[in-house]
Amino acid sequence: MTRSAICKAFAFSSSSVRPFSHTASAAMKHHLMVGTWTAPGRIYTVQFDDEALTLELLKTTKIPEAEPISWMTFSHDKKAIYGAAMKKWNSFAVNSPTDIVHQASHPVAGHPLAPSSETNTRAIFVLAAHKPPYNVYGNPFYKHAGFGNVFSVKPDGALDTNVQNYEYQENTGIHGMVFDPTETYLYSADLQANKIWTHKKDAETGQLTLLDCLEAPDPGDHPRWVEMHPSGKYLYALMEAGNRLAVYVIDERTHKPVFIHITYPLLPSGLPPRNKYRGDVTFTTRSGKYLFATTRSNHVDVTGYITAFKLGPSGEIERQLFINPTSTSGGHSNAVSPCDFSDEWLALCDDQLGFVEMYRWRDETLARVARVDIPEQGFGMNAIWYD
Repeated sequence: MTRSAICKAFAFSSSSVRPFSHTASAAMKHHLMVGTWTAPGRIYTVQFDDEALTLELLKTTKIPEAEPISWMTFSHDKKAIYGAAMKKWNSFAVNSPTDIVHQASHPVAGHPLAPSSETNTRAIFVLAAHKPPYNVYGNPFYKHAGFGNVFSVKPDGALDTNVQNYEYQENTGIHGMVFDPTETYLYSADLQANKIWTHKKDAETGQLTLLDCLEAPDPGDHPRWVEMHPSGKYLYALMEAGNRLAVYVIDERTHKPVFIHITYPLLPSGLPPRNKYRGDVTFTTRSGKYLFATTRSNHVDVTGYITAFKLGPSGEIERQLFINPTSTSGGHSNAVSPCDFSDEWLALCDDQLGFVEMYRWRDETLARVARVDIPEQGFGMNAIWYD
């Protein structure tokens, strides 16, 4: 069955979702940007109306075709987008939600074979500093991915110079990183080497120095993602192969994560052995009161899952609230993106069929309120909230 045929078979209308009363102080139209896993490179601008509860595609921006963005993030001021783009790191000026202009592209660096067209190394994750000097930190993946790449930026936010290639180890494959709230310490999830790394950032240069390397709790875990509570006291590591969430406390003296032997499942119990899953991402809501995590299925006819946790004031997990199926397997994505201005809205991207869904989080209940189908090649990876 073709992708378009599958999309028709799974067609969804926001009108089919039970409506919710709108109690927000003022209705707004919010804009989100989404990238693609495969070429051709595109940035899609989607608009969410939080009163009408609708999603629509506003603009498809063509970017260098060989630079599809599998993970994107904004600069601290949202005037630039940074992308992990196959063999490149790229940046784009955001003049408005529908006026996005390519600024610069730089090859994956570190290992001499990483940028080669003969290797499978690809840019996989990118993180932008929110404190000066506003460097951008990128992680390659697959082979020859043992170095993180650090770039300085120009005054307009454009990627400028590859200022550091800091070393992990030969078999490393970092898939996610997070700073502590002071942006002094960086924590990396090493999926391939099964470790959690801690680096300290120099406040003047933004360059990194290794502090610690910690084995994952189980040889079969393979950490894919890390998230930190706004308090800076708890770190959550999502295990791709283990399909579980591991809880760490941050040592106040050393700033290293300490596993406290608490884990939570990302899948319901009793699933048939044929169903294999891959943990995806985890993020707190703006308030830090809740944590969401997702996992993907390896089978197109089996759903992925989304789970939520209630957090205490310091970030301790008080309880796991639910494990709900998502609309599809999620494909390469199933990435949840809580908005950065309230706890109310969460976007979820899929690249099995190609869509963005919007969920409302209210009274510890998650309800899908809108969806837009964009069945184009490689759509859609993660959504980032512009406004």
